[in-house]
Amino acid sequence: MADNDSETMADNDSETMADKTKVFNDPIHGNIELHPILVKIIDTPQFQRLRNIKQLGGVYYVYPGASHNRFEHSIGVAYLAGELLQTLKEKQRKLRIDERDVLCVQIAGLCHDLGHGPFSHMFDLMFIPKARPGYDWSHEKASQNMFDHLVEENGLIGVMEHHGLVPEEDRLFIKELIDPPKVEEITEWPHHGRPREKAFLYEVVSNTRNKIDVDKWEYFARDCHHLGMKNNFDCHRLIKFARVCEVDGMMQICYRDKEVFNLYNMFYTRFSLHKRAYQHKVANSVEWMIRDAFLKADKHMEIKGHDGKTFTLSTAIDDMVAYIKLTDAIFDQILNSSSKELRGAREILERIMRRELYVCLGDFSSQQPQAIIEAQWNKHLRGGNPDDYVVELVKYNYGMGAEDPIKHVRFYNKQNTDEARPINRAQVSLLLPEHFEEKKCRIYTKRTSNEDLEADRKMFNTFGPAQPHQA
Repeated sequence: MADNDSETMADNDSETMADKTKVFNDPIHGNIELHPILVKIIDTPQFQRLRNIKQLGGVYYVYPGASHNRFEHSIGVAYLAGELLQTLKEKQRKLRIDERDVLCVQIAGLCHDLGHGPFSHMFDLMFIPKARPGYDWSHEKASQNMFDHLVEENGLIGVMEHHGLVPEEDRLFIKELIDPPKVEEITEWPHHGRPREKAFLYEVVSNTRNKIDVDKWEYFARDCHHLGMKNNFDCHRLIKFARVCEVDGMMQICYRDKEVFNLYNMFYTRFSLHKRAYQHKVANSVEWMIRDAFLKADKHMEIKGHDGKTFTLSTAIDDMVAYIKLTDAIFDQILNSSSKELRGAREILERIMRRELYVCLGDFSSQQPQAIIEAQWNKHLRGGNPDDYVVELVKYNYGMGAEDPIKHVRFYNKQNTDEARPINRAQVSLLLPEHFEEKKCRIYTKRTSNEDLEADRKMFNTFGPAQPHQA
């Protein structure tokens, strides 16, 4: 992603660097011009760290084009957030969207992934839950903490004020936008950054109501591009037909009724990406191996944090000075280490380099919780070591579990643009899916010898839940 300096005013010698926009040449969105404060945030160590965190983690080991990082995705989210809000601002002046609102939402889009760890979701969904069971942590919370750290370490309070922001209000607002509460849990207005009449602003970056937000629009387009897959969803058309309407006393982002097919395309794109790439059995195998290597290395990695305090891989999340040092480079750090303590972790990563991966013995449909299937498998081993296997439950859906997310979208029509209603499935098509989620259980073996693999395959083939059920 190349960039070029571009001044906001023509040939003003007194203009400071803090007042310059920058144009980024992006393969997905073309030439993106970003506000000076966004450029200032991008040019910090905390944001530059995202250059070294793969967007799709282990998927890169299956799809060689998937080498893109959180860095360019985050810039794309900030751009799309600005496009959506500028469209709403121009079409619906009564919403009183001001430049402060637009900038804050763009900053939230830019910073929403600051808290991702090495190999993205492998770290927060696979490693941390095992290394620190029951610990209340998420990459969204880490993004909020890293944003505060970024602002303080780089002296951005003055920059925010210079560009018309009110730091004591807008810092909080930006963090609320990064991780808003689930809509169904809201009884009283929970936010302090903006009042209830601007509730729609909280749906732009992370939409808990129906999962339609610029974060998804961006990664659908970028991931499809790098995976070599077609993307049939058009977010730019959807932006043209977005409109804020009052629904049940809350201002929501709604869409023109004829765009319902475009939205179904969007949700099907999500399903397809999970099915074909995000949950690919080989990609997941690689991530389970990296997870196991990190667990073995955890207590032997010393990461310096604030005031020289030392942290491990799993405790660095509690200190932003330490956490900023955690990127995908940890893989090579372990792989190239000669430390005796890291030998076990190193051997697992060496297996990845030789493509001696955990083998998926098979998968099967299941509605049982993972813990029950795991217990059944461990019993089925009849004395075998459960640590030699991985049992995972994979879910493919439209973003809201087994539910049709379109139920949570409201649509307006050409004749009445201020009133939005649910859409009837029969009005849309008789060919819509009846089910919106499927679950597959996979079992991997860590064992490598031909004899062990043959025994494990026989074990899987006699595992009750994996047997096809007669209709």
